[in-house]
Amino acid sequence: MSSTALPLDVAAAEDHLMRFLSVEGVTGQEAKIAEAVSDALRKAGVPGSAIRFDDAHKRISIPTETGNLIVDLPGTRPGPRLLFSTHLDTVPLCAGAKPRREGDRIVGDGTTALGGDNRTGCAILVILAETLLKHNLPHPPITLLFTVREESGLHGARELDPADLGGAVMCINVDGQDPNDLIVGAVGQENWEVEIRGKASHAGVAPEKGISATLVGAIALAEAKREGWFGKVMKADSNGTSNVGIFGGKNGKAAGDATNVVTDYAFIKGEARSPTSVFATEIAKGFERAFGKARDEVKDDQGESAEVTFTHAPSYPPFNLEESAPVVQRATKAMTMLGLKPNYLFSNGGLDANWLDQHGIPTVTIGAGQAEIHTIKEYVNLPEFATGCRLALLLATIED
Repeated sequence: MSSTALPLDVAAAEDHLMRFLSVEGVTGQEAKIAEAVSDALRKAGVPGSAIRFDDAHKRISIPTETGNLIVDLPGTRPGPRLLFSTHLDTVPLCAGAKPRREGDRIVGDGTTALGGDNRTGCAILVILAETLLKHNLPHPPITLLFTVREESGLHGARELDPADLGGAVMCINVDGQDPNDLIVGAVGQENWEVEIRGKASHAGVAPEKGISATLVGAIALAEAKREGWFGKVMKADSNGTSNVGIFGGKNGKAAGDATNVVTDYAFIKGEARSPTSVFATEIAKGFERAFGKARDEVKDDQGESAEVTFTHAPSYPPFNLEESAPVVQRATKAMTMLGLKPNYLFSNGGLDANWLDQHGIPTVTIGAGQAEIHTIKEYVNLPEFATGCRLALLLATIED
């Protein structure tokens, strides 16, 4: 199908988007938005028997209301099965969002984030199904995937059973802004955390008898910075980033509870990212060595040190597709037909695409107008959203 023949109802697409933006569904609490999407699909003509949920939420270690939403559309012409994906959840800052149209944008009221990340994707997948069915457009078999808990660790995609996707050979993930951008790769992430058990004592009467867990942590982070493991990390031919996100006690509590007591416990949690899993692990190990050195430096008057327990584990794998990959070629063809200029990007943030690629489904990510995400300034650029809708339609219908 040519780009000029696309029968897209832009007003209907925007109506879906406004409706979905009005439904709260922060990460882990996706039941209401999943039902809203399911209801829209049924009204679009998708049989109820084609709409189902998997049990990924039962394998996610943190409470999650529902599994991933999966929709099967039989092909109207032969061809390998295509997968279109997006995520249902928003960041917690989107709770209570009140979307309204302002010119060529949808904005919030300035007190919350909007949720364009990723209700734009939800709307595009629904309008895709609606348009294919309404106009009986020729397309190969298609699976639509709406994942849960993307914003809190890509959990839905991670726990997905690839067998539930009907043998899809490639995937188009909708989770970006500029339709000219085509994300073909992304970093992997290693998470680390450390528990420091020191020894309490009266900070005024006998500070020398204590072992400050806070001091151990502070020295360790300073050491990691000195050794080049903090922030932007460049070592020989490898690069990555790191950050410390939590420094305190457990369960959101403070590390200590009084200024006159030497702090006996601290919990610190951070991350390391890199285009290679090996170097992400090396960054985490750099922090581990720093905490070991700090432990040996802080002692009480008896020469005893804190107990430091450092653990690290992969969060998601990196991936990087070649421009010759079939899914990249398909996306490039569709973008060119729309008059776009493909800008191939490698993302420094994780995407569901990381896990979909790991599951054996090469995945590119396209843009659909979400902007200033995860902030109270978030908005949706409606012309870019409409272009994202057209791009998805072309990707579903063009011949190989």
